[in-house]
Amino acid sequence: MSAEFKGSIALDVRDAKADWDSFLSPKAPAGAPNVLVILYDDTGQATWSPYGGRVQMPTLDRLARDGLVYSQWHTTAVCSPTRSCFLTGRNHHANGFGTIAESAIGFPGYSGHIPLENATLASVLRDAGWSTFWIGKNHNVPVDAFDMGSSKKRWPLGLGYDRFYGFIGGETNQWYPELIEDNHFVEQPYSPDAGYHLSKDLADKAISYIRDSRQSQPEKPWYMWFCPGANHAPHHAPQDYIDKYKGQFDDGYEAYREWVLKRMVERGILPEGTVLTPINPMSEGKCPQGDLVRPWNTLSDEEKRLFSRMAEVFAGYSEYTDAQVGRIIDYLEESGQLDNTLVIYCADNGASGEGSPSGSVNENRFFNSYPDDIKQNLAMFDKLGSPDTYNHYPTGWAVAFSTPYRMFKRYSSYAGGTCDPLVIHWPAGIKAKGEIRHQYHHCVDIVPTILECCGVRMPDVVDGVKQRPLAGVSMRYSFDDAGAPTTKQTQYYEMLATRGIWHQGWKAATEHAPFVDTGHFEEEPWQLFHVDEDRSESRDLAAEHPQKVKELVALWMEEAKRNDVLPLNDLGLFAFRELEYKVRPPATGRYVYYPDTTEVPEASAARTLGTSFKILADVEFGAGAQGVIFAQGSRFGGYTMFVKDRQLTFVYNFLGIEEQVLKTAVPVGRHVVGVEFKRESAGEYQEGLGPMKLYVDEHVAAEAAFRTQSGHYAICGEGLCVGRDSGDAVSSAYAPQFAFTGGTIAKVVYDVADDAYIDMEQRFAAALARD
Repeated sequence: MSAEFKGSIALDVRDAKADWDSFLSPKAPAGAPNVLVILYDDTGQATWSPYGGRVQMPTLDRLARDGLVYSQWHTTAVCSPTRSCFLTGRNHHANGFGTIAESAIGFPGYSGHIPLENATLASVLRDAGWSTFWIGKNHNVPVDAFDMGSSKKRWPLGLGYDRFYGFIGGETNQWYPELIEDNHFVEQPYSPDAGYHLSKDLADKAISYIRDSRQSQPEKPWYMWFCPGANHAPHHAPQDYIDKYKGQFDDGYEAYREWVLKRMVERGILPEGTVLTPINPMSEGKCPQGDLVRPWNTLSDEEKRLFSRMAEVFAGYSEYTDAQVGRIIDYLEESGQLDNTLVIYCADNGASGEGSPSGSVNENRFFNSYPDDIKQNLAMFDKLGSPDTYNHYPTGWAVAFSTPYRMFKRYSSYAGGTCDPLVIHWPAGIKAKGEIRHQYHHCVDIVPTILECCGVRMPDVVDGVKQRPLAGVSMRYSFDDAGAPTTKQTQYYEMLATRGIWHQGWKAATEHAPFVDTGHFEEEPWQLFHVDEDRSESRDLAAEHPQKVKELVALWMEEAKRNDVLPLNDLGLFAFRELEYKVRPPATGRYVYYPDTTEVPEASAARTLGTSFKILADVEFGAGAQGVIFAQGSRFGGYTMFVKDRQLTFVYNFLGIEEQVLKTAVPVGRHVVGVEFKRESAGEYQEGLGPMKLYVDEHVAAEAAFRTQSGHYAICGEGLCVGRDSGDAVSSAYAPQFAFTGGTIAKVVYDVADDAYIDMEQRFAAALARD
């Protein structure tokens, strides 16, 4: 809103007085800092070198030597929810992000829609005179707004950011990412063969955005949220970075825990006397099989070799990304901006256990509830980290990198899911260098900290909407006073029905696992830990202090009601999916797609997962036609129809395990070609089983028994395309893109109704005759 006009108006401009100040953008306070927030994914506190971990982070080490390392900083245990706290400074359920964007359900705390009364930090800083940029991962666009037909009100530019470059889902292929700039999808600028990696691309874009701002308005401060894909799966890294770690994890994850705990204590991260928790700390039957750790001494030599290599790849991925962040830091130093840039370098949740007990060469199996096969994993040993894999280490490394705590990502009840690394660097505003701070804090405290450092007050009203108070407290008091008592009093936790609450040094927690359908929440016992004396939460004191447990459980319920935490959801994975948002199909059950348009994200596309479906394409085939007619997914799961070597081919790639193929000769001229899948039964892991038929007009040209996926083609990215295969290729028979040439695709129709294909084809042909 413009300021009050203080000039004067007259009939003649010569008698009037102009007032430019009422129209120009506001200026930030004199001497206000730039702000650079670097937020990694899936990184436990015991991972990185400043905390004693084996993963070398030269840039982070440099910032830690001249800044502060925080030992008791916490997150929500999962990415979208934590990131929502960074966006607004309110608790994740109050933001509508009680779960990740893709798992949103229709309740206030879980909708994925940030309420207007929770204005973003970017909106506040932009209104106060900062340029605002968001680079990299965005996991806070509502799942119902992923596609180009949706409102962009909750995309980054609608949330107060001047520029955005990155991806909007929870993860993406680091070699073939799905990219968006500002409000539209874009292709990656060059290929992996030419040296492309997402981390490098993001750093290039970050530097260019800052330069654009500084060269036109050199006095204007900026705020940048830099969110690399690392360290989320897939763990993709250049080979030279992977090779730097050869042999460094051969002692195994249990030995790593012993080794790193000593280093964390020596460095002062943890107090003397801190003990390790068990690698499988939950009571028998409470932890799902997929979250268990296989003891190192029970593994075969080949498994040990494989698991060690998976850790090496992860380490190389993390360090390579840190090197790209280093390019940004070097630019800031060279341009004289580093001293007065508040740098916050951290991670959004604990190490990830989504790789299963035996690791994975295709994490998409996890999202389809399909088990990994150790023999298939071993066969990909030399390709780990390359475009040929979508890899993730086993749960043992998740526990190791979250030492000394219980569990890992997704478990908000324990510090293994929530206690994360945080380094703050600001030479102009912090006198202390290379020191550790032990005050207890949480990700909701980041926004108040930034606002105080910038000299900006959180407005009571933003864009005409009265604001909800910030949930956190500023951490600036701790910058130059190591002994200052923690100003935070209370912090609740909840994620996938795992629950906890910290209050004045004590913590109550439920022994509960995600996606374990138990219910009976009121009867569930709570554990009690005195965190001030037992940092690793190793000793349950509930039996000794029943009144304290009662008080904390009551306090948790107060916080839950105040922050829209209810209802709790511990449904099994398949039942949980039934509540997730899915685009409502048209009344006819049919969707129409066209070439030369933006790909359609999975959440908004015709749903061909776990169901019967029909796909028909109206194509004019020339004598030299070749290329993709339609495709969705990638080599790690998806389907495609294409023309090559005079063969019309349909491939259904089942989780990268097998390419199921139907072929026939290409018909010259205008024809309707397509496939029909009839799901007749479900396999052991809910995969669809039944016949797939390849049609040319009304004739069945080929037929075979197929199995289809039930969960996701890609948790994000790799959407539905017509006339090309964007990103990574679904089939090994062609390279990425493989655009259709030598003919014309008029349209492609998907049908999820119950009509027989032959009836659909006849209706389609009749409709074409009217076009």
